[in-house]
Amino acid sequence: MPETVFDELKRYVRFDAVDEQALHALHVHARRDLDRISEVFYDRILSHDEARKALVGGESRVGHLKVTLVAWMDSLLSGPWDEAYWANRFRIGRVHVRIGLPQHYMFGAMNVIRTELMRVAWEGFHADPPALERVRNALGKILDLELAIMLHTYREDLLAQAARAERLSTFGQLVASIGHDLRNPLGVIETSLYILRGRIGDDERARKHVDRIGEQLNVANGIISNLLDMIRNRPLAKEPVSLSEVVTGAADAVSRPPAVAVSLEGLEALPAVDGDPVQLRQVFVNLIENAVFAASPEGAVTVRGRRADGTVEVDVDDTGPGVDAATRLRLFEPLITTKDKGVGLGLALVKRIAERHGGTVDYSDRPGGGARFTVRLPA
Repeated sequence: MPETVFDELKRYVRFDAVDEQALHALHVHARRDLDRISEVFYDRILSHDEARKALVGGESRVGHLKVTLVAWMDSLLSGPWDEAYWANRFRIGRVHVRIGLPQHYMFGAMNVIRTELMRVAWEGFHADPPALERVRNALGKILDLELAIMLHTYREDLLAQAARAERLSTFGQLVASIGHDLRNPLGVIETSLYILRGRIGDDERARKHVDRIGEQLNVANGIISNLLDMIRNRPLAKEPVSLSEVVTGAADAVSRPPAVAVSLEGLEALPAVDGDPVQLRQVFVNLIENAVFAASPEGAVTVRGRRADGTVEVDVDDTGPGVDAATRLRLFEPLITTKDKGVGLGLALVKRIAERHGGTVDYSDRPGGGARFTVRLPA
């Protein structure tokens, strides 16, 4: 069986069974101090202006974050230090990346934890110098492993961003070169179609085909518009926006089969956001269209709003098959689609608009099956 990244890291720092035993011994002494250390940790953050700005959700979330930190320290000292431990720490690192936490604050925060736990180690084992040495060595190793895991997530994100930027650059060059050239022939077809409409008279069969050509022209023009929107930085026409009105309008604009139900929940209670109502409407039109497609021919789509600390969150759930793991990794990239006839621009555009508003969009599996897309915007 090949060596995992975590195994390789543990081998590199020589983290072994002796270190595990030492951490278990420290855990016995540290349990009563974890709440105090958590207080020290967040008091340090709140006393530092720039560090406080990096605190996601603001000071109102500190109580919840203190509980989370205590649980993190408890597992740090109690283990088990296996692949599940790695996966959990990797997820935490991904959160740090997603919220844009500067790496230097991560190192500074880890130093606070290191200092406080070293103090606990001294108080518990100073009467036994060999045991104290073992505990300090083990603590240093596990905290270094924690930093290595977090840096690994930043490195992966940096590589992914570089690859994405390269793909988008190539994509932009392609779009810029063909967008104008495609508009010209489509314009000629549209003009000719207008003339034909006035000459077919009462021939229903001919009118049906002309209407179909018109529909497909609109589809083609829509694709080109979405492609161009991906490479443009259209300025945001920001104003106070009622998400309830925006989402309701988007839902009304999406056609759906009779057996697919769309319900809206909790939107009226949402505070206003500062945004471009036209572009935000596009976000929810795209998400609801995708959800209706996934839930068809018979299913349900639920759009649910809620207020979080400093943010507004809107979930778009569907009862479809969900997204497979391979596609999920590149779900928000241009030209990635799960539809047989899709182009793969909708979610990429959703992500771009959300980020330009200072927000995010994420995918998760819907409890009970299906997909959930969550849009988060600053309140």
